[in-house]
Amino acid sequence: MLVLGIESSCDETAAAVVRDGKLLSNVIASQIKDHSAYGGVVPEIASRKHMEAISPVMAQAMADAGMTLKDMEGIAVTRGPGLIGSLLVGLSAAKALAYGLNIPFVGVNHLEGHIMASFLSDKKPKFPFAALVVSGGHTNVYRVSNYHKFQLLGQTRDDAAGEAFDKAAKLLDLGYPGGVVIDKMAKSGNPRAFDFPRAMKDSPDFSFSGLKTSLLTMFKKRGGRISSEEMPDIVASYQEAIIDVLVDKTLKAASENNITQIVVCGGVAANSRLRQRFTEATARADMELFIPPMILCTDNAAMIATLGEIMLTNGRSDSLDLNAVSRWPLVERPL
Repeated sequence: MLVLGIESSCDETAAAVVRDGKLLSNVIASQIKDHSAYGGVVPEIASRKHMEAISPVMAQAMADAGMTLKDMEGIAVTRGPGLIGSLLVGLSAAKALAYGLNIPFVGVNHLEGHIMASFLSDKKPKFPFAALVVSGGHTNVYRVSNYHKFQLLGQTRDDAAGEAFDKAAKLLDLGYPGGVVIDKMAKSGNPRAFDFPRAMKDSPDFSFSGLKTSLLTMFKKRGGRISSEEMPDIVASYQEAIIDVLVDKTLKAASENNITQIVVCGGVAANSRLRQRFTEATARADMELFIPPMILCTDNAAMIATLGEIMLTNGRSDSLDLNAVSRWPLVERPL
């Protein structure tokens, strides 16, 4: 089935074409330059930029795939979770295309899409597997028994890991996007130079608010100034505290549920140290690791089109009155 996927949940406008599980095109328009001055995503700006980019991005996806809109047999679009204004741009475009072309469309869960991105690689996981979805807004571990069958094994009680990265970078005035800057700077630092807290060690859940407070306290004790010599060690140690918790809790959840395959996905899965640590830890534990290529970790439409094709092929479609949702937890539901 030939499916056009559309993604606009936050600050990337993306479109992709998939046929029979194979990716034919994947186009992403980033808004990093538009939000960098503010140190984070401004929802109103994001919505307006999506409106500007949605048509050119879809046109480029068609051209890269060597197809036209009239060739499409279905439309898949991110329905949520995300910024409502941003989601509505993509959802409105999908509805218009579905109506005009008289083809079915389906609203896709963004988190579920991230998990399904692992199926776009040559090496694919087999059910059941444990999936860590780690991004700016989410840090959850699931047992995934089928395409739409999830059991929540652990979740953040406060901030997501990606948010902890971004807020640290903003506090230290390192630039935007924070996770990318910290990842790069940490390469020249000592990850054990400073002892940041690892919260909730005996719980399957995550918490990063205390870690951020610890960094803030350190910053204030230094009078709001950290030397350029000390900064790499601080960010490396801060990053290591986040990654230690993500790796340890994910592997523990998998082991306790007799699972030997682990999927790590979402924007933070593009972090080079996280990928290294998971690779080492799963090898020691005799587990298989699946992490999508970096371009498929951050927000993209390929994952939306891939899951959408599965849903449409199994007879799932939505009506034109479907609305966007800012929150949409993963729960088991029929295909």
